[in-house]
Amino acid sequence: MHYINPKNKIITENQSLNNLSQSLVIKKRINSNIPSFSIIVPVYQEEKLIESHLKLFSLDLRKKYNFDLIVSDGGSTDDTVKIASELADIVVVHNSPERQTIAAGRNRGADCSKADILVFLNVDSIPENIDKFIQIIIDFSDKEGKFKNIGGIACNVGGFPDEVLLKDKIFYFLHNNYVHLLNLLGLGMGRGECQIVRRSTFEKVGGYNDSIVAGEDFDLYRRISKVSKIKFLRELLILESPRRFRKYGYIRTILFWLMNSLSVWWFGKSVSKEWEAVR
Repeated sequence: MHYINPKNKIITENQSLNNLSQSLVIKKRINSNIPSFSIIVPVYQEEKLIESHLKLFSLDLRKKYNFDLIVSDGGSTDDTVKIASELADIVVVHNSPERQTIAAGRNRGADCSKADILVFLNVDSIPENIDKFIQIIIDFSDKEGKFKNIGGIACNVGGFPDEVLLKDKIFYFLHNNYVHLLNLLGLGMGRGECQIVRRSTFEKVGGYNDSIVAGEDFDLYRRISKVSKIKFLRELLILESPRRFRKYGYIRTILFWLMNSLSVWWFGKSVSKEWEAVR
């Protein structure tokens, strides 16, 4: 096994891990070809979800479509890293006592990618149709195709069919149309459950803001909208569990999102000091 730092400099197990700043990266599969795209999954204490999620993108599927699977772990103390190291191509592990933001986790995953297309996908979110999901990413990689001049893709988000209630369907309908409208107006918006961006655009705006605890997804697309176009794809459906709405309710969750979004927009920082995962 090899370890690499976030700049993709490979070191061996015999070398001191102190050569790494704040991240330890385990490289499981060395692909001789540059991947067409990278799926980057930020995680923290997700041993219950990560295996089924990563198995959606099997090694055979990755070889067939020439993409790699990168897991960026925020310093989990459960079996998350162990499971990820068995299924992903690259696992980057936060190696510092300070709590890592999900924004920083996504950035560390992007640092390990060599692909031109970066797909940031949350571990509790899955594409409704894997084949359609991959085909859209492949189409997006064609700079002269139907996604010409598009720097990022915003996805349609819905709830898992076996969990969703009528009130959830109403919320998702309204919120997805709200996201679509903001992108039509050129303001930039895309939920962090799945964000698909060109590396060139991602690097041009400096990636995610490491210091933002919540609202980092809105902040990234807001900045991308200033240098490129973002396209909302209604046909690209990403499914999530509505468990956060069950725990906090819609009013509290929406107010939480709104306060963080406005704070990010006006002051470049979130109101929240720590993001609480709901499991």
